[in-house]
Amino acid sequence: MFTGIVTDLGEIRSLERRGDTRARIATGYDTGTIEIGASIACDGVCLTVVALGPDWFEVDYSAETLSKTNLGHWAPGKRVNLERALKVGDELGGHIVSGHVDGVAEVVAVEEEGDSTRVTFRAPEGLAKFIAPKGSVALNGTSLTVNDVAGRDFGVNFIPHTKEVTTWGEVAPGDAVNLEIDTLARYVARLAEAG
Repeated sequence: MFTGIVTDLGEIRSLERRGDTRARIATGYDTGTIEIGASIACDGVCLTVVALGPDWFEVDYSAETLSKTNLGHWAPGKRVNLERALKVGDELGGHIVSGHVDGVAEVVAVEEEGDSTRVTFRAPEGLAKFIAPKGSVALNGTSLTVNDVAGRDFGVNFIPHTKEVTTWGEVAPGDAVNLEIDTLARYVARLAEAG
């Protein structure tokens, strides 16, 4: 489990495509404190550490992961949001995030509003019903509050701090973004369907 509070900006160093894909990710984390088999959210995708170096870790991901996420857009030099898994007693500063991406949203507009940046996203058809004003979403692994919703489109404001410590300072229209809907919203919708 994660909180959606990004704690490091990693960078893709290399990709090795074979049966699955192996990515080497540069990190500022002390890799001496990371175990093989640990889970790290990489742009919101919960991935398992399979190898470690002094300033990097490697993860494998499958065709299934590629079909549900934006990892197919990864290339050497791309920066990614990182978060290590929660430990008992850690502060829950965002919201509960599983790292199981539900689908890919598209950035449809980026506008400056004062010091903040307002970004409009378009959710996949089947996920839009789970997104509500003032609700939470995880986008590329970042816990965010939804400002407004209009059909499949929803808006989020990014304050300067968030743009500085995540990849959101680089956002542009057309970007594909990993979307994980709030677990609570999913269960509320399921209960409403059951009557």
